[in-house]
Amino acid sequence: MKNIALGQYYPAKSQIHSLDPRMKIILAFLYIICSFLCKNILAFALLFISSILLVLISTIPLKTVLNAFKPIILIMLFTACVNIFFTTGDTVLFEWKFIHIYTEGILRAIFMVVRIIALIMSTSIFISYTTTPIMLTDGLEKLFNPLKKIKLPVHEFAMMMSIALRFIPTLVDETDKIMTAQKARGADFTNGSLIKRAKALIPILVPLFVSAFKRADELATAMECRCYRGGEGRTKMTELHYTPHDFVALSFMFIFGAALVLLNILNFGFSF
Repeated sequence: MKNIALGQYYPAKSQIHSLDPRMKIILAFLYIICSFLCKNILAFALLFISSILLVLISTIPLKTVLNAFKPIILIMLFTACVNIFFTTGDTVLFEWKFIHIYTEGILRAIFMVVRIIALIMSTSIFISYTTTPIMLTDGLEKLFNPLKKIKLPVHEFAMMMSIALRFIPTLVDETDKIMTAQKARGADFTNGSLIKRAKALIPILVPLFVSAFKRADELATAMECRCYRGGEGRTKMTELHYTPHDFVALSFMFIFGAALVLLNILNFGFSF
């Protein structure tokens, strides 16, 4: 659970860390769109190289970034298997009874895994590892400011996001402590049937929910003591401002998207 990237800020000095949080949200959104523009081998190769370059530019250790993949390894394997066994094509690599594996299925599975890797890397770097939860929520509030004109509670939404992101690592640590305590008392979470393992989680979930509600009550009391009454009339200690560095990063993202579109038009090799 400690490998969850959401809410895990990695302090460092890099070009990505110095970007405005609003721009990082925009860049993450554009990168996700670019990942779905890939249709052939060269486009996916460029996508994979770009994700590696993001890690290098952010100066975050590769081991830290790879930890974000541990919770979704099963999803990646399932996605690869589905594409391998259910994609048809012209070139048969393996055939046995009703099982047919085609070259197109292997390539499609590789491409889907590369896309997932690029998505996780980009969102982890732009959103989690290089942006503090407070800066992230400030950026979201600024981006959603136009929605105030239709009476949407933008500040309250941003506040909830900030609190949720802030307490994700805390709840993960709390879960780890509870599991360690239960294991010391002889609890077994790995052996037995699925139903037995599900029942073994009850001694974890009950104290975790109690702890979460207790923390929420303490936080509400603290906010009331500080006379918190919503976003009306509130000011910020640090105002967000775009810099030329932000627009340079945005320009590179548009160039990257244009390059992917060009590679799709040229249609090198296998495409889907």
